[in-house]
Amino acid sequence: MRYERTLSVLLGVAIVAVVVGGWKLYVEAADISPFVLPPPEDVGRATWDLLGEGRMWGHLRVTLWEIVAGFGLATAFGVVTGAAIGEVRVVERALSPLLIALQVLPKVAVVPLLILWLGFGPGAKIVIAAVFAFFPVTAGTRAGIRSVEPNHRDLARTLRASRRQRLLHIDLPSALPSILTGMEVGIVLATVGAIVAEYLAGSEGLGWLATSYLNQLQVDRLFGVIVVMSALGLVLYGAVVGLRRLLVPWHQSSLTERPSA
Repeated sequence: MRYERTLSVLLGVAIVAVVVGGWKLYVEAADISPFVLPPPEDVGRATWDLLGEGRMWGHLRVTLWEIVAGFGLATAFGVVTGAAIGEVRVVERALSPLLIALQVLPKVAVVPLLILWLGFGPGAKIVIAAVFAFFPVTAGTRAGIRSVEPNHRDLARTLRASRRQRLLHIDLPSALPSILTGMEVGIVLATVGAIVAEYLAGSEGLGWLATSYLNQLQVDRLFGVIVVMSALGLVLYGAVVGLRRLLVPWHQSSLTERPSA
């Protein structure tokens, strides 16, 4: 197992080195203007400079709050909606067509409308992040509720458990792995939603900062902000993965060691 981990780390480092090396060679060989694609060392220097500035950390806190708050809203409403759809057939027949229609609607096209209705403050960005993350959490909850072992429900009926007791003590705990899978997708989409909203109507946050550097033609700093955005997304995704290992350590997706063949 230790060998596999070491090999994975080395492979990841090698891939990054190849990408950065190819980037450097392309910039040098094609004589690309730094206003179009700066060399990697300029991007690294700009990123380091940004991390040393208090301004960057202020914008990072704004974006982080919008993502976490939006993701929290999406998780709360998504779990309730998904559980209702999974448990009650009448609710499923009523809500499923509407949810499918909203899901296939391009959400980026709806962002300007939400900003028009909700204004330009942080509340609008939180709602937009929640809209982006809502559907994966709902779908994961519904799938998890539907995949509960029939024997577990038979036991609940034998014990004369109420629907509420069955939901709280059997269905939701059994559905947790599927819910967490939806949350893993949801946190990524919440990050995208918050940053897109800042691009379009922000006065602060990483999305606004990236647009500001683009308008100033400080492309190296623009790339630096993109690096920070990517790192933030990875940290948030890793937090949800850690939550999976904390809540469902017994599930196969949380096990670090694979069973031998």
